[in-house]
Amino acid sequence: MDWQELRKTYPRDPDLPARAQALAALARVREGTQYDAIPNPFGTEYNGAGEYIPLACRRPSVRTNMCRAVVDDAVSLVFGASHWPATGAHDPAVPGILAQVATETALPALMTDAATRGSIGSVAVLVEAVDRRLRMQVHDTIYLTPQWDACGELSSVTERYKVPGHVLAAQGWPIGAEEAAAVFWWQRVWDRADCHVYVPCRVDAGPPARVDAARGTHHGLGFVPWVWMANLAAPGVVDGPCTFAPAIDTVIECDYLLSQSGRGLKYSADPRLVIRAGPDPYADGTPAATGGAASALTLPLDGDAKLLEINGDAADAMRAHYRELRASVMEQIHGNRAQADSLAAPTSGRAMEMLYQPLLWLADRMRLSYGEYGLLALYRMVCRFSHVLHGGLRIGGVDHAGLDPAGLALQWPPYFPGTEAELAQLAQGLDTAVRGGFVSRQTACAIFAARAGAPSPHAEWARIGTENPA
Repeated sequence: MDWQELRKTYPRDPDLPARAQALAALARVREGTQYDAIPNPFGTEYNGAGEYIPLACRRPSVRTNMCRAVVDDAVSLVFGASHWPATGAHDPAVPGILAQVATETALPALMTDAATRGSIGSVAVLVEAVDRRLRMQVHDTIYLTPQWDACGELSSVTERYKVPGHVLAAQGWPIGAEEAAAVFWWQRVWDRADCHVYVPCRVDAGPPARVDAARGTHHGLGFVPWVWMANLAAPGVVDGPCTFAPAIDTVIECDYLLSQSGRGLKYSADPRLVIRAGPDPYADGTPAATGGAASALTLPLDGDAKLLEINGDAADAMRAHYRELRASVMEQIHGNRAQADSLAAPTSGRAMEMLYQPLLWLADRMRLSYGEYGLLALYRMVCRFSHVLHGGLRIGGVDHAGLDPAGLALQWPPYFPGTEAELAQLAQGLDTAVRGGFVSRQTACAIFAARAGAPSPHAEWARIGTENPA
């Protein structure tokens, strides 16, 4: 079975666009539920009518989920606890304020979730202000449709999905008892000034067309409070390429191979006995003895008995084939091809970077999609909120108004911290460069602080000036 055949087992909603169907299918792979629509377990060989069930019609008993593993590894290198980027700005007070915002809104966890869910193509974050405090939510984009203006700025976001009638009735919509089992369209549209809530209508009546003025909201922000992030793509694109799509076919092959291999090993542990005999040796009524050396089988002179089991050569061949398939998967989606048992001793940061180079290339691209075009866009939106809200934003119990986003930039830490020997060698080299006039002391300080993993490399120079005044 390949990816095209597996997708045919998924239920399809004819009212949703092809984009939503494709994203929903990829989301199944990301969550490891891509085989749940297959009704037959792998250990069932025959159905109730005695007909043989092909392997492609059975759910694999082993799910490697290598696609999600690669995504989790790359996301950890981008937004992990020791990889969260610091900020820099022309206003020295802005980075500290934004760091407080990240703490209050659990932004590291939110961006980790966004980068993981966006691996299928895109993800969006809704930013709202409640009592002048920010609230951020990650949304899948299956039911979202964005629009950009000629300048590349988001002009509107439409959310539309199906809701049962009884759910709408519980929310206070005038849905009669005869329509409680019907299915309705629910739709909201955000633009630069309002959030329009449409009156739900039955699916067979077409998309909603009438706005409910009482349920809508006039935010008056002057911008759409959404940040759209396309996976591994530039801003202004609805969906980027899926991180793991090229390897799905090979992962399916691995799952079925390991499932069949495990099935064979189980049969080897309890092999099937086949007896070829002439006249019945138990015609006198003596029962056939099975199991153990003390209860041997008695066969006629022309009889024979064999055990059907897999031998060691076949098992080794399956394992070798799986290793080749895994290497192919990791090569296709830039995963980690290093084996943990091959690291006999601690290695330097530079050696670790070379060892994990393909995964780091993927993380570099994700730093652009979810860092420069995602996290930085969220920070700039926080500054815009501080300009339009009366009284500013309340951050850490203090009101902040008119935050200046000029010069706002992310400062990424190294993927792997350097060893003491590497840091000493770097310090000696930078000292030589400063004495020779090749770099300034401030630049050398920023380079060394970044390599050492300081939270804010550029702020180290200010601390040095405070601790060692001229």
